[in-house]
Amino acid sequence: MRYNIRGENIYITEALKEYVEKKVSRIEKYFDTPPTSDINVTLKVVKGVHIVEVTIPMQGLLVRAEEANEDMYAAIDLVSAKLERQIRRHKNKINKQHRQRGGLSNLFVEEARNSLERDIEAEEDIQVVRTKKFFIKPMDVEEAVMQMDMLGHSFFVFGNMETEEMNVVYKRKDGKYGLIEPEVF
Repeated sequence: MRYNIRGENIYITEALKEYVEKKVSRIEKYFDTPPTSDINVTLKVVKGVHIVEVTIPMQGLLVRAEEANEDMYAAIDLVSAKLERQIRRHKNKINKQHRQRGGLSNLFVEEARNSLERDIEAEEDIQVVRTKKFFIKPMDVEEAVMQMDMLGHSFFVFGNMETEEMNVVYKRKDGKYGLIEPEVF
């Protein structure tokens, strides 16, 4: 795996770089062949908080995790654990969907499949406890953001009147807003 490690408001020492590579490389055990794309790691310090962002683009899959902590090494540990959880969940989903068909399931090492089955099933206690139905009103992005703020939610699903598609606006950790537009591939 190739690492692209960069820092914002922090100097990347060799020890910090090695620690990132050691922790993030733990995900290699989940793949038959390690990802060939660059692993992008951003270490930054904002108002005394250490933030670690890791993005791993792969064919048909984008793995991304972000964690913050008062200690950079603790943030790296947290983001590494989050990456492993995401990959295990995705692996379980792939195995359920493609057990007989193949597909992306060949990305994961057979022995990791067997040894982690119990861990994944234990984490799979996802339960839908409430279902809501509501009328989707066509509106523009600005109106959707206003609706979201008035409701006090962190996201809002709406029908974009410009594109005539379902979109989601959400509030980011930095206080700004994001827009999710569907793209079928």
